[in-house]
Amino acid sequence: MAETTANTEVKEAAAAETSTARPAAQRPARAEAPRRKPQRRRRKVCVFCGKDAVINYKDTATLRKYISERGKILPRRVTCNCAKHQRQMTSAIKRARHLAMLPYVED
Repeated sequence: MAETTANTEVKEAAAAETSTARPAAQRPARAEAPRRKPQRRRRKVCVFCGKDAVINYKDTATLRKYISERGKILPRRVTCNCAKHQRQMTSAIKRARHLAMLPYVED
């Protein structure tokens, strides 16, 4: 029993010597980095809001701007459209695809 207690004390002493943690008073002072001013992102504004622009399935030139290189419909966070106009854009693209005005998949 005495041996186990002595071994435990020796192990604790060894662990304390090899410990890398130093008290706060002994740590070297770290240079303060200059704080950056938080950048405010510009609010995304829908292209179709406030205009008389109508989303039409026959206007394939406009619809192609909202399709990726692979033929996928771009999401709202990329196109900056509001929810209402994004829904209209999606249905117009699908209608144009159905009538073979736009491809389903780009080659």
